[in-house]
Amino acid sequence: MNPWLTRNVKLLSGVSLAQDAASELLYPLMPILLTTVLGAPVAVVGIIEGVAEGAASLLKYLSGRLSDRVGRKPAIVAGYGLAGLGKLLIAMATVWPVVAVGRIVDRIGKGMRGAPRDALLVADVDKLHLGRVFGFHRTADNLGAVLGPALGLLVLTMAHDNLRSALWIAVIPATLSVGLTFGVRESRADRSLQRANAVASRLDDLPPRVRSLATLLGFIALVNFPDSLLLLHLNEIGYSAIAILLIYMLFNFAMTLIAFPAGMLADRLPKSRVYAIGLLCFTVGYVGLGLLPHGPWVVLALFVYGGFVGITDGVGKAWISALTPKEHRGHAQGLLQGLSGGAVLLAGTWAGLAWNLGNGHGHVPLLVSGIATGLAAGGLVLVGRRWDA
Repeated sequence: MNPWLTRNVKLLSGVSLAQDAASELLYPLMPILLTTVLGAPVAVVGIIEGVAEGAASLLKYLSGRLSDRVGRKPAIVAGYGLAGLGKLLIAMATVWPVVAVGRIVDRIGKGMRGAPRDALLVADVDKLHLGRVFGFHRTADNLGAVLGPALGLLVLTMAHDNLRSALWIAVIPATLSVGLTFGVRESRADRSLQRANAVASRLDDLPPRVRSLATLLGFIALVNFPDSLLLLHLNEIGYSAIAILLIYMLFNFAMTLIAFPAGMLADRLPKSRVYAIGLLCFTVGYVGLGLLPHGPWVVLALFVYGGFVGITDGVGKAWISALTPKEHRGHAQGLLQGLSGGAVLLAGTWAGLAWNLGNGHGHVPLLVSGIATGLAAGGLVLVGRRWDA
């Protein structure tokens, strides 16, 4: 038996698979629901995503910090419960502000659960296997992201492109994921560490390398605007809702393929180098989407961009965990995810406002972000090893 494949790793991976199936069924359809069905301005799409991530950012930090002190399971259960409620609100919405509220509630749930879940995933795992754990979890998460759009495609086909039917179906796996969270366990060792941390840790309690690395990765995220804008770009250049779902499935399939191998590689090579490979995938994807008008190369660009998410999410979390003592891992994950979420708030806002510059359809923000991330990848190769464990 694999020493890193613990009960919590398997269970929390199943929880994420079900929740992501729900999220990724809904996510590619939401920009179309907002702009085409409910009449929201294009800028609203980026602002909603930015505000939703921004609202979650503070909770990511506070939840991770608090979970080191009072336990991780309560935040995990509540977080997935709020995500399910948010999806229900979106399915019920008849005006776009209700969609905005539902999306924010959904993301607040994500903010509550993310850092405690990631800390609990590796609570009983040796540092040598952190990349594998996060890679395995990310693979399960991404598999849900493939199954969700596939289910949405089936529902849209059977319901003659009725978006409402697909949105209601998304509530089912979201509810299943909430039920599975009740099986999560915290060990006696975890509870002992929580009692030892009865006084909340301060930011200064985290190792300096953890603080500086989280800040660096958050700064890079300032050009990573929400993926909903990428899907809106596809819709604006002529792809139908069904075509977007198919392309999005391919994007998620790319993430699924690369996540576990990237995690294994990060256990063997400097994590800075593996992370930089992910950033190069971002550059190829964004620049390709920004330059190409239509056709199969656009699909390939989005497939390559999927490599960015598949690599950097798990490797980034493993990187932070490897540099952090066990008793502060929730705090460290919260700092990383909070800073990154705050950066997405700014990225979604500026990209949404700049969407119609030049030839429109987001070409300018895509090119700006792609070039900036390519420069960041080069810089990380040069100086990133100072943060390697």
